[in-house]
Amino acid sequence: MGFDRRFSIGLALRLVIAMACLAALAWALMTPDLGAVRILCAIGAGVSAMALWHHVRRANFELARFIEAIEFGDLQARFARPGSDSGFDQLGAALDRGIRKLRDDRVRLQEASRFYEALADDAPAALLTVDPDGRIEPVNKAARKLFNRHAGVRPDDYAPYGGHFAATLTALEPGRSQTMLIETDIGPQRVLIRCASLTRLGGATRVIAVQVIQQALNAVEVAAQSDLIRVLTHEIMNSMTPVTSLARTASDLMAQADNGGDALIADARAAVDTLARRADGVMHFVETYRTITRPPQVDRRLFAARPFADELAKLFAADTDRASVHLDVGVSPADHRIDADPDLLAQVVINLLRNAADAAECHRDRPEVSLSIAAISAGRTRIEVADNGPGVPEALRHDIFLPFFTTKKTGSGIGLSLGRQVLLAHDGTIEIDSAPSGGALFRLTL
Repeated sequence: MGFDRRFSIGLALRLVIAMACLAALAWALMTPDLGAVRILCAIGAGVSAMALWHHVRRANFELARFIEAIEFGDLQARFARPGSDSGFDQLGAALDRGIRKLRDDRVRLQEASRFYEALADDAPAALLTVDPDGRIEPVNKAARKLFNRHAGVRPDDYAPYGGHFAATLTALEPGRSQTMLIETDIGPQRVLIRCASLTRLGGATRVIAVQVIQQALNAVEVAAQSDLIRVLTHEIMNSMTPVTSLARTASDLMAQADNGGDALIADARAAVDTLARRADGVMHFVETYRTITRPPQVDRRLFAARPFADELAKLFAADTDRASVHLDVGVSPADHRIDADPDLLAQVVINLLRNAADAAECHRDRPEVSLSIAAISAGRTRIEVADNGPGVPEALRHDIFLPFFTTKKTGSGIGLSLGRQVLLAHDGTIEIDSAPSGGALFRLTL
Protein backbone atom coordinates (compact mmCIF):
# COMPACT_ATOMS: atom_id res chain seq x y z
CA MET A 1 0.00 0.00 0.00
CA GLY A 2 2.87 2.38 0.80
CA PHE A 3 4.46 1.70 -2.58
CA ASP A 4 1.17 2.20 -4.41
CA ARG A 5 0.54 5.58 -2.74
CA ARG A 6 4.07 6.88 -3.21
CA PHE A 7 4.28 5.57 -6.77
CA SER A 8 0.93 7.19 -7.64
CA ILE A 9 2.02 10.52 -6.12
CA GLY A 10 5.30 10.40 -8.07
CA LEU A 11 3.48 9.48 -11.26
CA ALA A 12 0.91 12.27 -10.83
CA LEU A 13 3.63 14.82 -10.05
CA ARG A 14 5.64 13.89 -13.13
CA LEU A 15 2.50 13.91 -15.24
CA VAL A 16 1.54 17.41 -14.01
CA ILE A 17 5.06 18.72 -14.70
CA ALA A 18 5.02 17.20 -18.19
CA MET A 19 1.62 18.72 -18.96
CA ALA A 20 2.74 22.10 -17.60
CA CYS A 21 5.84 22.04 -19.78
CA LEU A 22 3.73 21.16 -22.83
CA ALA A 23 1.26 23.95 -22.06
CA ALA A 24 4.13 26.43 -21.66
CA LEU A 25 5.64 25.25 -24.92
CA ALA A 26 2.29 25.72 -26.70
CA TRP A 27 1.95 29.22 -25.23
CA ALA A 28 5.50 30.12 -26.27
CA LEU A 29 4.90 28.85 -29.79
CA MET A 30 1.84 31.06 -30.14
CA THR A 31 3.58 34.14 -28.73
CA PRO A 32 6.05 35.91 -31.06
CA ASP A 33 9.59 36.87 -30.10
CA LEU A 34 9.95 34.17 -27.38
CA GLY A 35 12.57 31.97 -29.06
CA ALA A 36 14.60 31.36 -25.92
CA VAL A 37 11.47 30.53 -23.92
CA ARG A 38 10.37 28.08 -26.58
CA ILE A 39 13.71 26.29 -26.33
CA LEU A 40 13.53 26.11 -22.54
CA CYS A 41 9.91 24.91 -22.63
CA ALA A 42 10.81 22.25 -25.22
CA ILE A 43 13.72 21.06 -23.09
CA GLY A 44 11.49 21.02 -20.00
CA ALA A 45 8.78 19.05 -21.84
CA GLY A 46 11.36 16.53 -23.06
CA VAL A 47 12.94 16.10 -19.65
CA SER A 48 9.57 15.71 -17.92
CA ALA A 49 8.45 13.18 -20.53
CA MET A 50 11.68 11.18 -20.01
CA ALA A 51 11.17 11.29 -16.25
CA LEU A 52 7.60 10.07 -16.64
CA TRP A 53 8.68 7.27 -18.98
CA HIS A 54 11.54 6.24 -16.66
CA HIS A 55 9.20 6.21 -13.68
CA VAL A 56 6.77 3.82 -15.35
CA ARG A 57 9.49 1.72 -16.99
CA ARG A 58 11.29 1.22 -13.67
CA ALA A 59 8.24 -0.44 -12.10
CA ASN A 60 7.74 -2.63 -15.14
CA PHE A 61 11.42 -3.53 -15.14
CA GLU A 62 11.39 -4.66 -11.49
CA LEU A 63 8.24 -6.71 -12.00
CA ALA A 64 9.72 -8.28 -15.15
CA ARG A 65 12.88 -9.23 -13.21
CA PHE A 66 10.73 -10.83 -10.52
CA ILE A 67 8.76 -12.88 -13.06
CA GLU A 68 11.94 -13.98 -14.87
CA ALA A 69 13.51 -15.03 -11.56
CA ILE A 70 10.49 -17.27 -10.88
CA GLU A 71 10.43 -18.57 -14.45
CA PHE A 72 14.09 -19.62 -14.41
CA GLY A 73 14.12 -20.75 -10.79
CA ASP A 74 16.54 -18.04 -9.65
CA LEU A 75 15.31 -17.72 -6.09
CA GLN A 76 18.49 -15.97 -4.97
CA ALA A 77 17.71 -12.75 -6.86
CA ARG A 78 17.57 -9.47 -4.89
CA PHE A 79 15.26 -6.49 -5.55
CA ALA A 80 15.70 -4.21 -2.55
CA ARG A 81 17.04 -0.72 -3.38
CA PRO A 82 17.65 1.11 -0.10
CA GLY A 83 17.19 4.86 -0.46
CA SER A 84 15.13 4.66 -3.66
CA ASP A 85 12.42 7.25 -4.11
CA SER A 86 8.75 7.00 -5.02
CA GLY A 87 8.30 3.77 -3.01
CA PHE A 88 10.69 1.61 -5.05
CA ASP A 89 12.52 0.69 -1.85
CA GLN A 90 9.23 -0.76 -0.55
CA LEU A 91 8.57 -2.52 -3.87
CA GLY A 92 12.02 -4.13 -3.75
CA ALA A 93 11.50 -5.24 -0.14
CA ALA A 94 8.08 -6.77 -1.04
CA LEU A 95 9.56 -8.63 -4.02
CA ASP A 96 12.40 -9.92 -1.81
CA ARG A 97 9.84 -11.21 0.68
CA GLY A 98 8.02 -12.98 -2.15
CA ILE A 99 11.22 -14.57 -3.40
CA ARG A 100 12.13 -15.61 0.14
CA LYS A 101 8.68 -17.20 0.62
CA LEU A 102 9.03 -19.10 -2.62
CA ARG A 103 12.53 -20.23 -1.60
CA ASP A 104 11.28 -21.45 1.78
CA ASP A 105 8.38 -23.28 0.11
CA ARG A 106 10.79 -24.95 -2.29
CA VAL A 107 12.99 -26.12 0.59
CA ARG A 108 9.95 -27.56 2.39
CA LEU A 109 8.81 -29.32 -0.78
CA GLN A 110 12.31 -30.73 -1.34
CA GLU A 111 12.47 -31.98 2.24
CA ALA A 112 9.00 -33.55 1.90
CA SER A 113 10.04 -35.10 -1.41
CA ARG A 114 13.21 -36.56 0.13
CA PHE A 115 11.18 -37.92 3.05
CA TYR A 116 8.66 -39.67 0.82
CA GLU A 117 11.42 -40.97 -1.44
CA ALA A 118 13.21 -42.43 1.58
CA LEU A 119 9.90 -43.80 2.86
CA ALA A 120 9.23 -45.58 -0.42
CA ASP A 121 12.86 -46.73 -0.76
CA ASP A 122 12.91 -48.28 2.73
CA ALA A 123 9.41 -49.78 2.56
CA PRO A 124 9.47 -53.52 3.39
CA ALA A 125 7.29 -54.42 0.39
CA ALA A 126 8.88 -54.53 -3.07
CA LEU A 127 7.42 -51.77 -5.27
CA LEU A 128 7.32 -51.88 -9.07
CA THR A 129 5.94 -49.28 -11.48
CA VAL A 130 4.36 -50.14 -14.82
CA ASP A 131 4.10 -47.12 -17.15
CA PRO A 132 1.59 -46.79 -20.03
CA ASP A 133 4.20 -48.23 -22.42
CA GLY A 134 4.53 -51.39 -20.31
CA ARG A 135 7.96 -50.61 -18.85
CA ILE A 136 8.40 -52.26 -15.46
CA GLU A 137 10.95 -50.74 -13.11
CA PRO A 138 11.82 -51.38 -9.44
CA VAL A 139 11.16 -48.43 -7.13
CA ASN A 140 12.82 -49.30 -3.84
CA LYS A 141 15.54 -51.38 -2.17
CA ALA A 142 13.22 -54.30 -1.45
CA ALA A 143 12.33 -54.55 -5.16
CA ARG A 144 15.95 -54.37 -6.28
CA LYS A 145 16.89 -57.04 -3.74
CA LEU A 146 14.00 -59.39 -4.56
CA PHE A 147 14.14 -59.02 -8.36
CA ASN A 148 17.87 -59.29 -8.99
CA ARG A 149 17.95 -62.21 -11.39
CA HIS A 150 17.04 -60.48 -14.65
CA ALA A 151 17.96 -57.62 -16.95
CA GLY A 152 15.41 -55.51 -18.79
CA VAL A 153 12.17 -53.67 -18.20
CA ARG A 154 9.66 -55.69 -20.27
CA PRO A 155 7.18 -58.12 -18.67
CA ASP A 156 8.89 -61.10 -20.35
CA ASP A 157 12.16 -60.14 -18.66
CA TYR A 158 10.55 -61.10 -15.34
CA ALA A 159 10.06 -64.73 -16.47
CA PRO A 160 12.91 -66.01 -14.19
CA TYR A 161 10.57 -65.42 -11.25
CA GLY A 162 7.83 -67.52 -12.86
CA GLY A 163 5.79 -67.23 -16.03
CA HIS A 164 2.59 -66.70 -14.08
CA PHE A 165 4.18 -63.82 -12.18
CA ALA A 166 5.36 -62.15 -15.40
CA ALA A 167 1.83 -62.40 -16.83
CA THR A 168 0.31 -61.02 -13.65
CA LEU A 169 2.43 -57.87 -13.87
CA THR A 170 0.55 -56.85 -17.01
CA ALA A 171 -2.86 -58.37 -16.26
CA LEU A 172 -3.46 -57.36 -12.63
CA GLU A 173 -5.93 -54.48 -12.47
CA PRO A 174 -5.75 -51.57 -10.00
CA GLY A 175 -7.51 -52.32 -6.73
CA ARG A 176 -7.01 -56.09 -7.08
CA SER A 177 -4.70 -58.42 -5.16
CA GLN A 178 -3.43 -61.94 -5.70
CA THR A 179 -1.23 -64.53 -3.98
CA MET A 180 1.18 -66.78 -5.85
CA LEU A 181 4.52 -68.54 -5.69
CA ILE A 182 7.57 -66.90 -7.24
CA GLU A 183 11.13 -68.12 -7.64
CA THR A 184 13.69 -66.21 -5.55
CA ASP A 185 17.31 -66.60 -4.52
CA ILE A 186 16.21 -68.65 -1.50
CA GLY A 187 13.76 -70.84 -3.39
CA PRO A 188 10.03 -70.66 -4.02
CA GLN A 189 8.31 -68.00 -1.91
CA ARG A 190 4.62 -67.22 -1.60
CA VAL A 191 3.90 -63.53 -2.14
CA LEU A 192 0.92 -61.20 -1.94
CA ILE A 193 0.64 -58.86 -4.94
CA ARG A 194 -1.42 -55.65 -4.84
CA CYS A 195 -1.97 -53.13 -7.62
CA ALA A 196 -2.82 -49.42 -7.50
CA SER A 197 -3.02 -46.67 -10.12
CA LEU A 198 -1.38 -43.24 -10.00
CA THR A 199 -1.40 -40.34 -12.46
CA ARG A 200 2.07 -39.36 -13.56
CA LEU A 201 2.99 -36.88 -16.31
CA GLY A 202 -0.53 -37.00 -17.65
CA GLY A 203 -0.63 -40.81 -17.91
CA ALA A 204 -1.84 -43.63 -15.67
CA THR A 205 1.01 -45.51 -13.99
CA ARG A 206 0.30 -48.75 -12.14
CA VAL A 207 2.15 -49.39 -8.87
CA ILE A 208 2.54 -53.05 -7.92
CA ALA A 209 3.46 -53.99 -4.35
CA VAL A 210 4.94 -57.46 -3.83
CA GLN A 211 4.99 -58.61 -0.20
CA VAL A 212 6.73 -61.88 0.67
CA ILE A 213 4.43 -63.72 3.08
CA GLN A 214 6.06 -67.16 3.06
CA GLN A 215 7.87 -66.57 6.35
CA ALA A 216 4.68 -65.35 7.99
CA LEU A 217 2.75 -68.37 6.73
CA ASN A 218 5.47 -70.72 7.98
CA ALA A 219 5.50 -68.99 11.35
CA VAL A 220 1.71 -69.27 11.63
CA GLU A 221 1.86 -72.95 10.69
CA VAL A 222 4.58 -73.68 13.26
CA ALA A 223 2.71 -71.70 15.91
CA ALA A 224 -0.48 -73.67 15.22
CA GLN A 225 1.45 -76.93 15.45
CA SER A 226 3.06 -75.83 18.71
CA ASP A 227 -0.31 -74.86 20.19
CA LEU A 228 -1.80 -78.22 19.21
CA ILE A 229 1.15 -80.12 20.65
CA ARG A 230 1.01 -78.09 23.86
CA VAL A 231 -2.67 -78.89 24.34
CA LEU A 232 -2.24 -82.57 23.49
CA THR A 233 0.78 -83.08 25.72
CA HIS A 234 -0.92 -81.26 28.57
CA GLU A 235 -4.03 -83.42 28.34
CA ILE A 236 -2.03 -86.63 27.88
CA MET A 237 0.21 -85.90 30.85
CA ASN A 238 -2.78 -85.04 33.05
CA SER A 239 -4.37 -88.34 32.11
CA MET A 240 -1.20 -90.43 32.27
CA THR A 241 0.19 -89.13 35.56
CA PRO A 242 -2.28 -91.05 37.79
CA VAL A 243 -2.00 -94.08 35.49
CA THR A 244 1.78 -94.08 35.84
CA SER A 245 1.58 -93.68 39.60
CA LEU A 246 -0.96 -96.49 39.99
CA ALA A 247 1.05 -98.75 37.67
CA ARG A 248 4.19 -98.26 39.76
CA THR A 249 2.25 -98.91 42.97
CA ALA A 250 0.63 -102.00 41.52
CA SER A 251 4.02 -103.23 40.33
CA ASP A 252 5.48 -102.82 43.83
CA LEU A 253 2.50 -104.62 45.41
CA MET A 254 2.72 -107.47 42.94
CA ALA A 255 6.44 -107.79 43.65
CA GLN A 256 5.64 -108.20 47.35
CA ALA A 257 2.86 -110.71 46.65
CA ASP A 258 4.86 -112.85 44.23
CA ASN A 259 6.78 -115.44 46.23
CA GLY A 260 7.34 -117.65 43.22
CA GLY A 261 4.74 -120.23 44.14
CA ASP A 262 1.80 -119.09 42.05
CA ALA A 263 2.08 -118.94 38.26
CA LEU A 264 -1.00 -116.70 37.95
CA ILE A 265 0.50 -114.13 40.31
CA ALA A 266 3.76 -114.29 38.37
CA ASP A 267 1.90 -113.65 35.11
CA ALA A 268 -0.04 -110.78 36.69
CA ARG A 269 3.20 -109.29 38.01
CA ALA A 270 4.79 -109.48 34.56
CA ALA A 271 1.75 -107.78 33.03
CA VAL A 272 1.76 -105.02 35.65
CA ASP A 273 5.53 -104.48 35.23
CA THR A 274 5.01 -104.14 31.49
CA LEU A 275 2.19 -101.70 32.07
CA ALA A 276 4.38 -99.61 34.40
CA ARG A 277 7.25 -99.54 31.91
CA ARG A 278 4.97 -98.56 29.07
CA ALA A 279 3.37 -95.83 31.18
CA ASP A 280 6.84 -94.44 31.95
CA GLY A 281 7.68 -94.68 28.25
CA VAL A 282 4.59 -92.74 27.26
CA MET A 283 5.41 -90.02 29.80
CA HIS A 284 8.96 -89.78 28.49
CA PHE A 285 7.63 -89.66 24.90
CA VAL A 286 5.26 -86.81 25.74
CA GLU A 287 7.92 -84.91 27.70
CA THR A 288 10.29 -85.19 24.72
CA TYR A 289 7.78 -83.63 22.35
CA ARG A 290 7.13 -80.73 24.68
CA THR A 291 10.44 -79.27 23.46
CA ILE A 292 8.76 -78.43 20.15
CA THR A 293 6.46 -75.96 21.89
CA ARG A 294 9.38 -73.88 23.17
CA PRO A 295 10.56 -71.35 20.55
CA PRO A 296 14.36 -71.29 20.21
CA GLN A 297 16.14 -68.25 21.63
CA VAL A 298 18.53 -66.94 18.99
CA ASP A 299 21.89 -65.39 19.94
CA ARG A 300 22.85 -64.17 16.50
CA ARG A 301 26.40 -63.09 15.67
CA LEU A 302 29.03 -63.22 12.91
CA PHE A 303 31.41 -66.18 12.91
CA ALA A 304 33.83 -67.74 10.43
CA ALA A 305 32.34 -70.47 8.23
CA ARG A 306 35.51 -72.54 7.74
CA PRO A 307 36.21 -73.34 11.42
CA PHE A 308 32.49 -73.98 11.91
CA ALA A 309 32.46 -76.54 9.07
CA ASP A 310 35.69 -78.16 10.31
CA GLU A 311 34.22 -78.58 13.79
CA LEU A 312 31.12 -80.24 12.37
CA ALA A 313 33.33 -82.59 10.34
CA LYS A 314 35.24 -83.59 13.50
CA LEU A 315 32.00 -84.27 15.37
CA PHE A 316 30.77 -86.36 12.46
CA ALA A 317 34.02 -88.33 12.28
CA ALA A 318 33.94 -88.97 16.05
CA ASP A 319 30.74 -90.99 15.63
CA THR A 320 32.06 -94.55 15.31
CA ASP A 321 28.66 -95.83 14.10
CA ARG A 322 29.20 -93.87 10.87
CA ALA A 323 32.87 -94.59 10.30
CA SER A 324 32.14 -96.01 6.85
CA VAL A 325 30.50 -92.81 5.61
CA HIS A 326 32.68 -90.42 3.62
CA LEU A 327 32.03 -86.75 4.36
CA ASP A 328 33.03 -84.08 1.87
CA VAL A 329 33.14 -80.46 3.17
CA GLY A 330 33.31 -77.29 1.07
CA VAL A 331 33.27 -73.59 2.03
CA SER A 332 33.11 -70.79 -0.56
CA PRO A 333 34.69 -68.31 -0.21
CA ALA A 334 37.17 -69.57 2.35
CA ASP A 335 36.89 -66.41 4.46
CA HIS A 336 33.08 -66.33 4.46
CA ARG A 337 31.38 -65.34 7.70
CA ILE A 338 27.92 -66.52 8.78
CA ASP A 339 25.41 -64.31 10.58
CA ALA A 340 23.53 -66.76 12.83
CA ASP A 341 23.44 -68.47 16.21
CA PRO A 342 26.33 -70.95 15.87
CA ASP A 343 25.02 -73.35 18.53
CA LEU A 344 21.50 -73.62 17.15
CA LEU A 345 22.77 -73.83 13.57
CA ALA A 346 25.27 -76.56 14.54
CA GLN A 347 22.46 -78.55 16.15
CA VAL A 348 20.41 -78.40 12.94
CA VAL A 349 23.31 -79.27 10.61
CA ILE A 350 24.55 -82.14 12.78
CA ASN A 351 21.07 -83.65 12.78
CA LEU A 352 20.92 -83.34 8.98
CA LEU A 353 24.37 -84.95 8.62
CA ARG A 354 23.32 -87.90 10.79
CA ASN A 355 20.08 -88.37 8.86
CA ALA A 356 22.01 -88.22 5.59
CA ALA A 357 24.53 -90.78 6.84
CA ASP A 358 21.78 -93.16 7.97
CA ALA A 359 20.04 -92.90 4.58
CA ALA A 360 23.26 -93.45 2.61
CA GLU A 361 24.48 -96.37 4.76
CA CYS A 362 21.24 -98.28 4.30
CA HIS A 363 21.25 -98.07 0.50
CA ARG A 364 24.85 -97.76 -0.70
CA ASP A 365 27.98 -99.85 -0.47
CA ARG A 366 29.99 -96.62 -0.49
CA PRO A 367 27.86 -94.12 1.45
CA GLU A 368 28.74 -90.49 0.86
CA VAL A 369 27.57 -87.27 2.49
CA SER A 370 28.50 -83.69 1.55
CA LEU A 371 28.34 -80.42 3.46
CA SER A 372 28.72 -77.16 1.54
CA ILE A 373 28.58 -73.59 2.85
CA ALA A 374 28.48 -70.77 0.32
CA ALA A 375 27.89 -67.03 0.28
CA ILE A 376 24.98 -65.83 -1.84
CA SER A 377 23.62 -62.39 -2.67
CA ALA A 378 22.77 -59.71 -0.10
CA GLY A 379 25.20 -61.14 2.46
CA ARG A 380 23.17 -64.31 2.97
CA THR A 381 24.46 -67.86 3.46
CA ARG A 382 23.38 -71.12 1.86
CA ILE A 383 24.17 -74.44 3.57
CA GLU A 384 23.51 -77.72 1.75
CA VAL A 385 23.64 -81.25 3.12
CA ALA A 386 23.40 -83.98 0.47
CA ASP A 387 23.70 -87.78 0.43
CA ASN A 388 23.67 -90.62 -2.08
CA GLY A 389 20.82 -92.47 -0.40
CA PRO A 390 17.35 -93.17 -1.82
CA GLY A 391 16.11 -89.57 -1.51
CA VAL A 392 12.72 -88.42 -0.28
CA PRO A 393 9.64 -89.00 -2.46
CA GLU A 394 7.98 -85.87 -3.76
CA ALA A 395 4.76 -86.69 -1.92
CA LEU A 396 6.54 -86.70 1.46
CA ARG A 397 8.69 -83.60 1.08
CA HIS A 398 6.32 -81.34 2.97
CA ASP A 399 5.31 -83.92 5.57
CA ILE A 400 8.87 -84.55 6.79
CA PHE A 401 8.89 -81.13 8.49
CA LEU A 402 5.72 -81.90 10.46
CA PRO A 403 6.05 -82.82 14.16
CA PHE A 404 5.95 -86.58 14.89
CA PHE A 405 6.40 -87.50 11.20
CA THR A 406 9.37 -89.77 10.48
CA THR A 407 10.38 -92.35 7.89
CA LYS A 408 12.94 -93.97 10.23
CA LYS A 409 12.03 -96.90 12.44
CA THR A 410 13.86 -95.37 15.40
CA GLY A 411 13.13 -91.74 14.55
CA SER A 412 11.38 -89.37 16.94
CA GLY A 413 9.95 -87.05 14.28
CA ILE A 414 11.12 -83.85 15.97
CA GLY A 415 14.57 -83.20 14.45
CA LEU A 416 13.45 -81.62 11.16
CA SER A 417 10.55 -79.83 12.85
CA LEU A 418 12.97 -78.24 15.33
CA GLY A 419 15.34 -77.42 12.47
CA ARG A 420 12.55 -75.61 10.68
CA GLN A 421 11.80 -73.60 13.82
CA VAL A 422 15.47 -72.63 14.14
CA LEU A 423 15.60 -71.42 10.52
CA LEU A 424 12.36 -69.47 10.94
CA ALA A 425 13.82 -67.80 14.02
CA HIS A 426 16.72 -66.69 11.77
CA ASP A 427 14.30 -65.37 9.10
CA GLY A 428 15.61 -68.15 6.90
CA THR A 429 14.27 -71.19 5.08
CA ILE A 430 14.89 -74.94 4.94
CA GLU A 431 13.80 -76.96 1.93
CA ILE A 432 14.43 -80.35 0.43
CA ASP A 433 15.47 -81.18 -3.11
CA SER A 434 17.08 -84.02 -5.04
CA ALA A 435 20.85 -84.34 -4.82
CA PRO A 436 22.92 -84.84 -8.02
CA SER A 437 23.79 -88.32 -6.72
CA GLY A 438 20.11 -89.22 -6.48
CA GLY A 439 19.74 -88.85 -2.73
CA ALA A 440 18.24 -86.08 -0.65
CA LEU A 441 19.55 -82.52 -0.53
CA PHE A 442 18.58 -80.21 2.33
CA ARG A 443 19.10 -76.54 1.56
CA LEU A 444 19.30 -73.99 4.39
CA THR A 445 19.23 -70.28 3.55
CA LEU A 446 19.76 -67.61 6.18
